[in-house]
Amino acid sequence: MPLFAILTLFPEALEPYTRESILGVAQTKGLAKILLVDLRDFTRDRHRTVDDRPFGGGPGMLLKPEPIVEAVEWLEAKHGRFRKFATCPTGRTFRQTVADEIAREERVLILCGRYEGFDDRVRELCGFEDLSLGDFVLSGGELPALTIVEAAVRLLPGVLGNEESVAADSFQKDGLLDHPQYTRPRVFRGLEVPEVLVSGDHAAVQRWRERTARERTRVRRPDLSQNTTSQAKPESPEADHAPDRTT
Repeated sequence: MPLFAILTLFPEALEPYTRESILGVAQTKGLAKILLVDLRDFTRDRHRTVDDRPFGGGPGMLLKPEPIVEAVEWLEAKHGRFRKFATCPTGRTFRQTVADEIAREERVLILCGRYEGFDDRVRELCGFEDLSLGDFVLSGGELPALTIVEAAVRLLPGVLGNEESVAADSFQKDGLLDHPQYTRPRVFRGLEVPEVLVSGDHAAVQRWRERTARERTRVRRPDLSQNTTSQAKPESPEADHAPDRTT
């Protein structure tokens, strides 16, 4: 059973979410375990101090190295070696392929950054890899940590009720965005579901989905489209070309 440990100053803020939805289901089924570790438990002064001013001056505070390193050492002494990540805007961008990597790990540890970051010696001493959700800044790494864990946990066999859901996700198949989706009613405020989806022709439906997924990716994420163009298969002459609306 994979173990995901999150080092944070706010375990009480994360705990309710880890008990609900996919993360809660995975733990109830015994398919994953999520451990929230309070960095303040590894401080040694009566004020439970975790931060200090940076050498050289500058605004803000940094997380001190002592509680982080001691928390990592405690975890690895108790559970074994972890693959370790730190949420940080300097890291490589978190993508579905990284979620796939993490889902295959036996033990994963995520350090939630806070304030202006953390003492850089932590990376060298503990072997953290930096991960970033994108080119923006948050006040702390708790939301990115939950995002990373959920993206990985939902890939574990047995977590989702329908295993086909994972295979059909955006980015999962050939790096494409998902195709447009519709449900009842068939007509809503004058907008109709594409005729092909109610035709009963499963081959035509599949061709439509593949075509609209490629088109949506080309329009909305041209950066992804460049990587998938070479993988796209040419449509056969009889491919469905029924009119449709994409969202």
